Amino acid sequence: MIVEVLAVGTELLLGQIVNTNAATIGARLAEAGFDHYHQAVVGDNVERIAEAVRLAIGRADALIITGGIGPTQDDVTREAICAAAGAEMDFSEEQADTLRRRWAERGREMPESNLRQAQYPEGAELIANTKGTAPGLRMCIEGAWVFAVPGVPAEMLPMLDNDIVPFLRRESGSGEAVVVSRLIRTWGESESLIAEILDDLYETSVNPTVAFLASSGEIKVRLTAKAATEEEALGLIAPVEAEVRRRLGTQVFGIDEDTIERVVLELVEAHGWKLATAESATAGMVAARLTSVPGASKVFRGSIVAYQEDVKTGVLGVPRAIIDTEGVVSEATACAMAEGVAALLGADVAIATTGSAGPDPQEQPVGSMVVAVHTPEGTRARSLQVPGDRERVRAYTTTAALHLARLALAGAWWGSADHTHWDRREPSGR
Repeated sequence: MIVEVLAVGTELLLGQIVNTNAATIGARLAEAGFDHYHQAVVGDNVERIAEAVRLAIGRADALIITGGIGPTQDDVTREAICAAAGAEMDFSEEQADTLRRRWAERGREMPESNLRQAQYPEGAELIANTKGTAPGLRMCIEGAWVFAVPGVPAEMLPMLDNDIVPFLRRESGSGEAVVVSRLIRTWGESESLIAEILDDLYETSVNPTVAFLASSGEIKVRLTAKAATEEEALGLIAPVEAEVRRRLGTQVFGIDEDTIERVVLELVEAHGWKLATAESATAGMVAARLTSVPGASKVFRGSIVAYQEDVKTGVLGVPRAIIDTEGVVSEATACAMAEGVAALLGADVAIATTGSAGPDPQEQPVGSMVVAVHTPEGTRARSLQVPGDRERVRAYTTTAALHLARLALAGAWWGSADHTHWDRREPSGR
């Protein structure tokens, strides 16, 4: 069964409210095993909503509409469904009595405008709202099921879970079919190169399917399988996942909900080590990512934000000669910062950042950033050229710093053949 989602509300188009309902409904549809190819957002306009409904029911078996069924003048979803179905508006005296009773129970007088919530397209069935006053509705239009539910997530979700999904399962005869996705998280190569490496899998694998998602410097490979049970779906995914991991090697750092900060903390803990950071251009962003993980205090010692040169030399012990000869934005300085904070805070592992984040250049062109990682095996730095504005440069450098730390902790130090580096001590795990 193919199911679409239509979110109604001009506030969504203006960006005043984030459309979280679409993500929630999409996840529920996937869990139920339904095919879901289109989502749309339309403003509070009868003609445009009706047009979107007609388009959806022309290519899908069901449509779930969220929003526009409240009591105010701009809540026009019911009118739009009438227009799409060629139906008249009906009125439920039973629902009107329910509304009056609920207002009375609160000790308040109900505005007459609330009676709009007792209106519904002729031929539709009302869906009880256990969390609010606006009932949902279910209606068959030209062979497709159309559902309208409130835009308020707390009111929408019970209708979705308790009425809509079970109803669609019965209608489709899908039984317990499920759709399961596995996200393989990678870092270190571009989305286009990852796609080239996995091109034959993308072209030939039908169940599971293969897709690529890029975000914040990381590339996710999504494998999605459909089967009667979750166990069977995971069984379909397993051999493809194994092949993806084989081809991408150390670029893979986790799956599903794994985050790089959690992975780094777990690696540090597994070694029985402690971790600290020394940050200049990123100004504590690496430390903030690490300490966002509950339990980080088991291994994280602390952070020094050494923004000024005298803090680098006076607090972290960076030799003045290194800054004078190599510069602040240099691999030598980054390595000295990492070793300095490790000694100062009693850490075995340290991550350091320095660079020219912009908007004005500092010693080097904007986007010239340096990350250093220190472990008991050695200290190594890597220079980066990060595109974008100041915040993007800082955010991508933070992500890169965490991933370079992961590689060092896993004994997979980045190689000198591919990247320039400056070693204070040669890492043993090359």
